[in-house]
Amino acid sequence: MMRRVAGIVVLLLVAFASYEWITFPNVAPLKDQWPKTTAFMELRKRELRAEGKDDTLLYQPVAYARISPYLRRGALVAEDNEFYEHKGVDVEALKAAIRKDLEKKKLTQGGSTITMQLAKNLYLNPSRNPLRKIEEYFIARSLENHLSKKRILELYLNVVEMGERVYGAEAASQFYFHTSASALTPSQAALLAGCLPNPREMNPGAPNKRLRARERMILARMRRWGYLFEEEVLTPPTPKKNAPPPPELEQTPPTDTATPAPTQTTTSTETTETTETNESQPPPQTTTTQ
Repeated sequence: MMRRVAGIVVLLLVAFASYEWITFPNVAPLKDQWPKTTAFMELRKRELRAEGKDDTLLYQPVAYARISPYLRRGALVAEDNEFYEHKGVDVEALKAAIRKDLEKKKLTQGGSTITMQLAKNLYLNPSRNPLRKIEEYFIARSLENHLSKKRILELYLNVVEMGERVYGAEAASQFYFHTSASALTPSQAALLAGCLPNPREMNPGAPNKRLRARERMILARMRRWGYLFEEEVLTPPTPKKNAPPPPELEQTPPTDTATPAPTQTTTSTETTETTETNESQPPPQTTTTQ
């Protein structure tokens, strides 16, 4: 009986592996092209249409250099402080998440690195099915094999959900703060990074107690790790007289072939900037991930 069960399990795994081999996404074009859309964006549009609502999303990808270093570093300390040390999967964090799952007797989204979150956003769905987690793992490894760490972080900060209908740093910065992603203050960046685990329940434009607590945690870690000085936190935001109203992001004709769909607000006219910063060496700490 046990042999029969084992044989069935092996056959299922072989079938799953074969299916994955056939349908495995080609991530190589992401080296220099923006994704037109993502699996998560398409899922949200289907949900909106099913509710009889307009399915327009805000999505405006910008180059790494046009994303505030406060947000880049804030995302690292909030979501994946071992980002520059692992190869797409933080084994220790994953083990800890599995232990918690076993203790609580339910599946969660814990243990996901930024690369795994990017894989999930681009190609998968929010399902907690263990097989979906395996897919996430293999796609994350493929992303790490084909893309630089800098490009992975750039893509992540451009496609991740940061609120209802809001995707990416530039769209979120303009929607919530009427400013560009490059001009975010430390506090604004910490609010955006802090909302990532649950962006529909933690609104950076009207932060609740939970998001305020995460903002303080992120700023404290950034100070402790030398990413931020106290005087920077205390600097008030500079008013942007000519900032556009939240939903009306500039629509610039794209210059590459992987631009977002027409129903989304987009621009993709810049290439990835190459200057590295010291944010690539965060000290080891335990963080909470999606």
